[in-house]
Amino acid sequence: MSITLTRAQPAAPPRDMRSSQRRARATESLVGIVMTSPALVLLIVFFVVPVLLMFGLAFTNARLISPRPPEMVGFENFVTLFGDPLFWASLRNTAYFAVVVVPVQAGLALILALLVNAKVRGRNFFRTVYFVPVVTSMVVVSLLWRFLYEPDGLLNQAIRTVSFGAWEGTDWLNNPTTAMPAIMVMSIWQAVGFHMVIWLAGLQTIPGELYEAAAMDGASGWKLFRHITWPGLLATRTFILITITIASFSLFTQISVMTQGGPLDRTTTVVYMAVRTGYEQQATGYAAAVSLVFFVIVLCISLVQRFLTRERG
Repeated sequence: MSITLTRAQPAAPPRDMRSSQRRARATESLVGIVMTSPALVLLIVFFVVPVLLMFGLAFTNARLISPRPPEMVGFENFVTLFGDPLFWASLRNTAYFAVVVVPVQAGLALILALLVNAKVRGRNFFRTVYFVPVVTSMVVVSLLWRFLYEPDGLLNQAIRTVSFGAWEGTDWLNNPTTAMPAIMVMSIWQAVGFHMVIWLAGLQTIPGELYEAAAMDGASGWKLFRHITWPGLLATRTFILITITIASFSLFTQISVMTQGGPLDRTTTVVYMAVRTGYEQQATGYAAAVSLVFFVIVLCISLVQRFLTRERG
């Protein structure tokens, strides 16, 4: 005689409990939709719709104010664009700005983050001081630095004072050689505090036990940074590299306020060219073509950066 044992099946929850669970899930979903709807509406209105319009207008001869409706012109805008010397000059200026600003700003922000992360007195004060330019409007900062760069501005007065009158300085923003470097210095000063905070957040995610173990093995200084700090900042440095690159390629406000693209188009960027073409010259279709080409360029650069800085293994 054999006895077969069967495992008792758990009792199904009562019907009322299942109904209440479904209502709770539905309520949570509804609350989530309500909470995210403002952000979704803003994203659709100010990003999705303009991008779709850009793709459509790039193949037309649309003008900002014109009694005639826009007509399809195919790739005519792109043919004109690739033969436009101003576009290539703007692209070179933008690349020049990005190549200099991205490594300098990222490196300086990392140095500041390491300094304010040290356990020293007054570090909260220095964090605040470094971050103050970030919360200041870029228009206000550009105006202040434009006055600073004037021929009789504070910078030239400081140069004359330090050199006892031997050097007079220059008209920084009207000199083709110094205009873009002057904007680079101002841009780095304004944004370095933001990326310092991001580096600082990444530094604080690295476990302190790793430093203690390495110190017990006799590691210090550069070895700690090379083998613990820098590998631990992989995700942080990828994020910072991509964000600084995108911000550098979207250079516009500083140019609009300080130089208006001059002198001799030495500070004209692709974004400034697109805005000036679309609003001042009212060639909306051509400006959309400029924006579309620039969008593809920045997207490709960001994808390459993401591929090169990916986590291997």
